[in-house]
Amino acid sequence: MLFMVHATYTAEAWRTLVAKPQNRKDAIEGLVERAGGRLHDLYFTLGANDIVFIFEAPDALTAAAVSVAGNAAGHIKSIQTTQLLTAEESLELMRRAGELGPAPAPQSG
Repeated sequence: MLFMVHATYTAEAWRTLVAKPQNRKDAIEGLVERAGGRLHDLYFTLGANDIVFIFEAPDALTAAAVSVAGNAAGHIKSIQTTQLLTAEESLELMRRAGELGPAPAPQSG
């Protein structure tokens, strides 16, 4: 299963990284691997988030544990983990949704 994490560092974390630049990819890769996953890549971003990384994990619970463990160090201000679906998985999702049919709409009054 693929997951994407968006995270924003605290001001203190940025002060530390500016004073002593560090390759955060190594730290995150180690965390993901300890959880039984594989890091695809990490990117620093411009905008609302500071970093984005994509990784594989055996299940959603493992991915959530990676997110919580990363956040527990205290240097992250916000974090969001999103499960990603491949093109093939999204086709299967559409097929299954079609088999289910639409949910009944709410009834008024």
